[in-house]
Amino acid sequence: MNVHVYDSAKTASRAAATLFAAQLLRKPDSVFGFATGSTPIETYKYLAKWHEKGLLDFSDAVSFNLDEYVGLSAQDEASYAYFMRENLFDHINLKASWLPNGKAEDLQQECARYDAAIREMGGIDLQFLGIGRNGHIGFNEPADTFVVQTQIVDLTEDTIDANARFFDSMDQVPRQAVSMGIGAIMHARSIVLVALGENKAEAIKQMLYGDITPQLPASILRTHPDTVVILDREAASLL
Repeated sequence: MNVHVYDSAKTASRAAATLFAAQLLRKPDSVFGFATGSTPIETYKYLAKWHEKGLLDFSDAVSFNLDEYVGLSAQDEASYAYFMRENLFDHINLKASWLPNGKAEDLQQECARYDAAIREMGGIDLQFLGIGRNGHIGFNEPADTFVVQTQIVDLTEDTIDANARFFDSMDQVPRQAVSMGIGAIMHARSIVLVALGENKAEAIKQMLYGDITPQLPASILRTHPDTVVILDREAASLL
């Protein structure tokens, strides 16, 4: 693991965007893994700006997202499909993008389909990750075992509470999600994990120095051969 600490969230986000830009320039038909939530927003703004200026061309690149809420359609403003359109997809010329279908009639079949699609594209070249306060990556929550395949996840109360700010009320927060499994994440050729803010400091400390355990899913990244961790000062405050 290579850990880099930056003075601000903005400079940390720019550093992450630079890694994605470098990957695209090196391999125009890259397969990207994207994430949602507040952490990647500034990174996506940089990618969109560089594309607008003619510096980046995504026309041969494709992407897979980590997760989607169960029960929300792609048109729902709280869905991750909507988030990605608003924050990135509508601002770049990506060839194709995949997200799990949280409204699929057969969710187990949807999980298998998603894993098959990732394999068919040859796996992910560069995966963006955030980290939850409880150490989750994607929606792979603390558990007794690492789940390899894409799965239907019961969200923890901590995750529900953390995501409530994106909904009008706590009752509207979905209790389940479809999440890319640890297997596809760990098979990504390169990973960039970004953590911003003091509320992520404890999870970062445990990820870097605690036991490698499914009780802190992000800890498994220590076994990945090419992971870059990008932190602002606040997220690195306990190191």
